[in-house]
Amino acid sequence: MNPSDAARGSAQAPIEYADASPEVRAVYDDIMATRKSDWVNNYWKVLARHPPTLRRMWANSKEVMGPGAIDPLTKELIYMAVSVTNACRYCIASHGTMARQKGMTEEMHEEFMAVVLAAQKGNKITMAYRVPVDAAFEEK
Repeated sequence: MNPSDAARGSAQAPIEYADASPEVRAVYDDIMATRKSDWVNNYWKVLARHPPTLRRMWANSKEVMGPGAIDPLTKELIYMAVSVTNACRYCIASHGTMARQKGMTEEMHEEFMAVVLAAQKGNKITMAYRVPVDAAFEEK
């Protein structure tokens, strides 16, 4: 696929496990082991077209989405909120699935979407009116 195809929005061909280089297979194996899964989703398979990017993005995702001070469901909800704001259909679908697997109910999803949409509207009107930040909200 040439760069002009990507610019027009054509889908990039995923690199399947059977066709992957040993370097890419090592990352795929780590993804499956970490996620306790028997498959690798298309996001990683497309990034495999450039192995350094695949390796770098997986290492970052594994660290950021792994155990920490924020619980796993909250991390998925944050990822979904950013994905909704950026209109990334793929990430909304994949992290929505992950959030449901981590306990998000339909009621939570509806409330979550209401908060995301309220924040988007609030951000836009605040930017449009150039609302100055209150002194009480400034970092000390």
